Amino acid sequence: MDGSVSPGPGRPSPALLDTMANLARFHREHEEFYASAPREQAVLLQRDARTLLALADRWSAVRPATPSPLNPFEGAEDLTSPVGIQLRGVLFMEGEDEPVELALLKRDLVRTADDLGSGARWLAEAMQASWDGARALLDLPGFADLLGERHRIIANDWQAAHQADLAGLVLRRAAEILERVDLRPAALRADLAEGPAGPQRLYSAAELVARAADLLSESAALVHANERRWRAFGARVAELRDEA
Repeated sequence: MDGSVSPGPGRPSPALLDTMANLARFHREHEEFYASAPREQAVLLQRDARTLLALADRWSAVRPATPSPLNPFEGAEDLTSPVGIQLRGVLFMEGEDEPVELALLKRDLVRTADDLGSGARWLAEAMQASWDGARALLDLPGFADLLGERHRIIANDWQAAHQADLAGLVLRRAAEILERVDLRPAALRADLAEGPAGPQRLYSAAELVARAADLLSESAALVHANERRWRAFGARVAELRDEA
């Protein structure tokens, strides 16, 4: 999302100004995407957290049933939450194993965690290079009043990278918690008969998923805050190019 600049003399060379103009244009446009995409991802994670909460609420309020279904595709009334169906299509069926929707939910958490981790590592490395490269601006009088702005862009992106990385770690732990719950109807009923650990684990996983959603939303806000700074930096570069 960002990039470094090459050192220059007291007055920037045309080549250096061209490079900075490129950064101000394309990285601003790139960040416009990342000021919204994490929020969209956060909404999906909030849906998943609500799904887990709905199931945990259901399991905490009912006694496990001992059905004798005539059809293996009959819905398990004690285990199924109407809200869970609405949000993620989660339906426990008497003759089936773990609902496929919950298997996909767990898979999606792990995939999202992997994507966030790899993206965050790349961005953190890019911001380290940007921070080092921005040192060249310290000797350019034409940017003296924008040094704070330029470095805040880098700092905000760097912090957003850490937020995304933490969100990934949190999602992975939520998935690990969910793996401790046997979601096959018969096994789940047996566990619920023994104690509340199952729904309690779902409450914990839901809390972590919701926190990851908050972290992603916060990371988007950090990137969004760069919009005005990029415009100011780009305008200054344009002025200096006109004077060159």
